[in-house]
Amino acid sequence: MLHPRNRHQGRYDFDLLIKDSPELSKFVIGNPHGDRSINFSNPAAVKFLNHALLKAFYGVDHWDIPNNYLCPPIPGRADYIHYLADLLAESNGGAAPRGPTVRALDIGAGASIIYPLIGYAEYGWRFLGSEIDPIAMASAQAIIQSNGFAKDIELRRQKSRNHIFKDLLKKDDRFDVMLCNPPFHSSEEEARNGSERKWRGLGRSPSRHKPPVLNFGGQNNELWCEGGEALFVRRIIKESENVRGQVLWFSSIVSKETHLPGILHDLKKAAALDVRIVEMAQGQKKSRFVAWTFLDALARRNWRSSAAIGNTDIVAHRSGQDGSVRVGTLGQSR
Repeated sequence: MLHPRNRHQGRYDFDLLIKDSPELSKFVIGNPHGDRSINFSNPAAVKFLNHALLKAFYGVDHWDIPNNYLCPPIPGRADYIHYLADLLAESNGGAAPRGPTVRALDIGAGASIIYPLIGYAEYGWRFLGSEIDPIAMASAQAIIQSNGFAKDIELRRQKSRNHIFKDLLKKDDRFDVMLCNPPFHSSEEEARNGSERKWRGLGRSPSRHKPPVLNFGGQNNELWCEGGEALFVRRIIKESENVRGQVLWFSSIVSKETHLPGILHDLKKAAALDVRIVEMAQGQKKSRFVAWTFLDALARRNWRSSAAIGNTDIVAHRSGQDGSVRVGTLGQSR
């Protein structure tokens, strides 16, 4: 079940989508249940659906990505944004904060720059997206420029594959929330095997002589890295200690539940003061994100009004000396 504020409850309204994006009509088919859908094993159909959804619901008139780059399923991406807004609401009188005073950091924004597009449209937040792939960064920049979002969405290149925040953040950078959808697989072979399983789930059989094309695409940097999702998230945790005063809430998607014990162990070692595991679901697919902060409740309440990052950092450091970690769930999570 999607978040209550998610715009994509129920089946897609193809009449609405085709009205705004007539080119989608050539991809719409009837399914065995008599409903209209698209062929989700066709990458072009998935891309056109995303374009139509972004235009109809988020005011993104111009959106395209290079062939074979990750084309993210939008309803699930929107859920992450809405649950992060709930997290920020806790220190904002129970209301999801809106407007450009809220700043978000997207690690690995990708060619689609999907999280900044949704977060800006839904809440008016300003975003900084980091990206290591120059082709993906050029694609994201083209989307930003062609839609007139340059004042609210900024990109920075992370040139080092060994770092997350180092050489990316400036000393005066300050973010209400950091988000990330890390590479899931630990090797190219594992990613290929995962693609084959998805194809079989869609009723297709990849050729023995031709590697399968994943319907949602994805390049190496997007799909796999050494150590996979678990190691990537644990790297974020390690580096987050060094910028603990610059980010109110850190977070990352954790697709595989078995990765959580190691991640929670590292968060306790890092002396995070509050840790949340937020469950998300879309149909049969279940996922979650983990969020953590180094600030105590008082520092979180004062975050928006605090002008000095250094003072916040001192509060966070003192509060973490006992090494305690509070692990909980977000109020609306299921």
